[in-house]
Amino acid sequence: MTVTVSAPTLTSRLVNGVLAIKPLAKLAKNRARSMMIKRADSIGVPWMATVDALKQRDWQADLAAVQNPTLVYPDYYQTSFHAYEEGNLGWEPALEVEVAAYAVHARIWQEAGAEGDGRLRDSYHDYLKQQLPTAPTAIADLGCGVGMSTFALQATFPEAALTGVDLSPYFLAVAKYRTEQRASGQGDRYQGTDATASQPQWVHAAAEATGLPSASFDLVSTCLVFHELPQTAAIAIFAEARRLLRPGGHFALMDMNPQSEVYAKLPPYVLTLLKSTEPYLDQYFTLDIGQALSDAGFERPQLVACTPRHRAVVAKVR
Repeated sequence: MTVTVSAPTLTSRLVNGVLAIKPLAKLAKNRARSMMIKRADSIGVPWMATVDALKQRDWQADLAAVQNPTLVYPDYYQTSFHAYEEGNLGWEPALEVEVAAYAVHARIWQEAGAEGDGRLRDSYHDYLKQQLPTAPTAIADLGCGVGMSTFALQATFPEAALTGVDLSPYFLAVAKYRTEQRASGQGDRYQGTDATASQPQWVHAAAEATGLPSASFDLVSTCLVFHELPQTAAIAIFAEARRLLRPGGHFALMDMNPQSEVYAKLPPYVLTLLKSTEPYLDQYFTLDIGQALSDAGFERPQLVACTPRHRAVVAKVR
């Protein structure tokens, strides 16, 4: 069932019309990417140098170790995301996702700079710890990307076994590499190091069809995933999370907050740049997450603002 709150605003519909014109959409994507690169450089994160260093590595062994060659990608995933024509299915987005995260999250708080990404994840985990009666021992991180959210969860719950699931084998190849760096003490100031932590398991699968055993996790978490999903996929992930959780387990998510004044006050030009890189933003902003989670078998949760523009949701299995 698709659950919506309201239709997109008039401004949003006008922006959709602009982005339906392919040359204008391409121009907006290129402009958004250029702005992110400049912002990264301005906060001391050298985008091009960092990515160029990663490009020197031979990634084929990492890719082969994590890729499921028989996986069929859902249609919604085979589209352009974040100004990349290949979406998440390529090396360029995989090698740039970390620097992009630091750039995007640098301005959540005015003074945060490169530390904004870490503060964002800490704000989510602080709320998560308040809502969980006991620390989880098994955590599934759905839509884990290159492992930034997985490693942050590992630092928050060091005794837990972590499983990261993602549809992009390229992202997972980077996650595998970062795991090895952390274990050997070679991580940098962003990835960190932890030679004592257990290594996460990386699974190449869709978050709505993980193939993992039922009732095998205490916590299923998703960070910054749902704004990249059509409503049908989002609702399917809620059902999959319910299947994966043990009795008394919890599902949690952190993502953009559609009720934030930051988004309500975006100038049309900035909204155009944002929507040019996020094809399912309208569907996310109009999804009633509380009702959808209730329909999937969870107690109806509270949706709590955890930053000026993000919200956290924690729902217990009903």
